[in-house]
Amino acid sequence: MNRKRELIYRLYTQREEQFIRTDIKSEFARYDDIKNGNVEQVAANFEIIKKDFFKGKGTLSKNPLRNTIYHFVVAIGVITRMCVNAGLPHDEAYTMSDIFIQEADECTSIEQVIDLLGQAQIDYATHMNELHKSNPYSIHVRHAIDYIYDHLHESLTMEQLAKIEQLNPSYFSKVFATETGSTVKAYILSVKIETAKNMLEKSEHSISDIHFSLGFSSQSAFTAAFKKITGTTPAKYRNNFNYTRIQGD
Repeated sequence: MNRKRELIYRLYTQREEQFIRTDIKSEFARYDDIKNGNVEQVAANFEIIKKDFFKGKGTLSKNPLRNTIYHFVVAIGVITRMCVNAGLPHDEAYTMSDIFIQEADECTSIEQVIDLLGQAQIDYATHMNELHKSNPYSIHVRHAIDYIYDHLHESLTMEQLAKIEQLNPSYFSKVFATETGSTVKAYILSVKIETAKNMLEKSEHSISDIHFSLGFSSQSAFTAAFKKITGTTPAKYRNNFNYTRIQGD
């Protein structure tokens, strides 16, 4: 297929048919209601959209049901990314996306797919509403915390996180400390040690494997950091945990 020629032809026929795509500003304004957690407004918006669902939408498949599912997937993809950028944990957001797309794949009518999209929008908006109520952190701090948990295998620094958030390091450091009550360095270390404790308790990984997987420069550095926070070494912690568990049994 000559895609350039096809593009020119499609643009021509759309002009002839006076086809006008949905204005991107109005589309994203509706998505803003979702990421801001305005559940009632999201529901009201969708009731309006539902009346003429395909207005301003292109044809993605000649099969009507498949066409609707494709539009569903596109919408869910945009909503998911906007909510992640607004602070919804990405594992939660993308798992929700997986669930909804799998449900859409099982739909047998256009109406089912459209109704499911309405449910999905309300569900995402509800999660964002709960997030805004329960999470005292600003978006930059939430992003940084998510990044820390996702990159525990790396040797992270405050400067790296500030750069990712496109903030001045000094400003980012102050904001992070104010909101979490901890310096970035101390927060990263505490998360790594808590993860190490879980691994020592619930896995058979060697201490060497654990220190490597958590981005420590050496086993001795890991042991020193672990002892500083917990008051004991990783080996003694594992032994004490196993002894307590056996005694409990």
